[in-house]
Amino acid sequence: MKPAAALVAASAFVLSVPLAAAQATFTLRVLTPETALKAAQAALKKCRDSGYQATIAVVDRGGVLQVLLRDRFAGPHTVELARAKAYTAASFRTATAALAEATQPGRPQSGIRNRPDVAAVGGGLTIEAGGSLLGGIGVSGAPGGSEDERCAAAGIEAIREDIEL
Repeated sequence: MKPAAALVAASAFVLSVPLAAAQATFTLRVLTPETALKAAQAALKKCRDSGYQATIAVVDRGGVLQVLLRDRFAGPHTVELARAKAYTAASFRTATAALAEATQPGRPQSGIRNRPDVAAVGGGLTIEAGGSLLGGIGVSGAPGGSEDERCAAAGIEAIREDIEL
């Protein structure tokens, strides 16, 4: 190896060591409780305005419940289902309606439906900003997953400006 090439190679190695050390940690963005509550309230308002009694759940990026709002006449089953939809969206990093389609019986991923807390039905969405997963929102109580999803989307839209980089 020529001396100039050896010097370039050695310099590249020395300069890469601090870079590798800097990558040993990373920064996470998380939803504040206030932002999670704002999303849940907006989703609840959308459901109410559409004539639905529903439950809204917002989880953090790890699937841990941050906010749960149950409208006064929402069925008791909606509490756990909304939380499971939010958890599923965050855990699998996908809308639960898409997961429902991908996990139909006979498909390779169908076993996912047997996992505890997985809700492979519409109504759960990821909350993302700047390419980062911040959490999930799940809605249960509207007549069908697509209506639940519309309410969830309204919740995300209400905080979009707050969470964008």
